[in-house]
Amino acid sequence: MKLSVIITLIVLGMLGFSSQAQQPNDKIQIMLVGYAHWGQLDDGSEQASMFSPAKQESIEQLTSSIQNFDPEMIMVELVPEEQKWCDSLFNLYKKDKLKLKDFEYGSGETYQVGFRLGKALKLQHIYGIDFDNSTSQSLLKSGVHYEKFEEQLKLLQQKARPMGKLVQQDSLSLYDFTREINKPEMLELTHRLIFNLPAYVQNGEWDENGIGYHQLDQTEKQYAGAEYISLFYNRNLKIYSNILNTQLETGARRIYLQMGQAHIGVLKDLLENNPNYEIIDPLTYIN
Repeated sequence: MKLSVIITLIVLGMLGFSSQAQQPNDKIQIMLVGYAHWGQLDDGSEQASMFSPAKQESIEQLTSSIQNFDPEMIMVELVPEEQKWCDSLFNLYKKDKLKLKDFEYGSGETYQVGFRLGKALKLQHIYGIDFDNSTSQSLLKSGVHYEKFEEQLKLLQQKARPMGKLVQQDSLSLYDFTREINKPEMLELTHRLIFNLPAYVQNGEWDENGIGYHQLDQTEKQYAGAEYISLFYNRNLKIYSNILNTQLETGARRIYLQMGQAHIGVLKDLLENNPNYEIIDPLTYIN
């Protein structure tokens, strides 16, 4: 065989091997859906109730759309320490021995969507991956360049609060509301408010009535906005760790995760930089 032919065969073989080597591995698919906490939308009126016929119809539509993703695992905003309690509750729900309207927190999206979806998919567990160390958006109270943060907070409120009112009045369905707050521009708006613009604020104070308050020392006061970001980021890093380890323990390859909308941007960033994961756009299903 001529040397030129041998070289050609070797090169072709190397190209073929390289092509195979560059094929992406079978990644874990995860779909992240952010929610405005539904329990807070219930103002006590019959129309605003999550158990009203209109709300229940919309929740069924939303759950059915997410079900088309066919997840093997559902992750919700409960802490891992509540897993046994969650399993017990979910088992009662699956056996029709528990009605969500008779349960104290039954109007929340964790149960209205998470439990409903888990039952429809015949799953054995709904997994809690939260880390319970809450912080409020109103915690940052004052400081130099506080207006940079305040402007973004007002912008988010001007967009989100009217939509919440429309949901209460059934002028906007829960399905459409969920789709709207999961659009990139809304996720980015929330993400900037919590994880970017507060860093402008220096020599500031925190609100004593805010969730997560503690008295700041001199250095923390100097970097009050950065300290504020660190509280939110620290919690989400622990949530991220729970996601990774829960997946490892179960081996699930298709995961549906639902959290408060403010968590989605940072969790998405973390998961996008993990080579083992592929982010699935929820708007492909909630359309």
